[in-house]
Amino acid sequence: MELKRKEFTFKGKNLEELKELGVREFSQMLNSRRKRTVLRNFQEHEAFLSRAKEKIDKKKLIRTHKRDIVVVPQMIGMKISIYNGNKFIPIEISGEMLGHCLGEFSLTRAKIKHEKKGTKVKSKK
Repeated sequence: MELKRKEFTFKGKNLEELKELGVREFSQMLNSRRKRTVLRNFQEHEAFLSRAKEKIDKKKLIRTHKRDIVVVPQMIGMKISIYNGNKFIPIEISGEMLGHCLGEFSLTRAKIKHEKKGTKVKSKK
């Protein structure tokens, strides 16, 4: 018996159909908060995508400080390094990240490990 791999879909559309959509058409599939963010920052999203595609063509690493960019289908498969205030965290964009902001994948706070009483707190890195 063969195991069938479930094809990725987002709101009833497969990946090929999603990549054909523009940023504005994709925003209509998002919830109200994300839709508003994408539509208000439409030029910023388009500029980010064009710069990212240029860097991919030159085989350069994409590094950004823009944590408020919403992941759109054209970004799937890209490797982006997102700044968390201290260093750049490398992330590969997958289909499950659609509709989320880049900042959600680059955590700004380290987990704290408490030791015995009287010793200093160490952050886990």
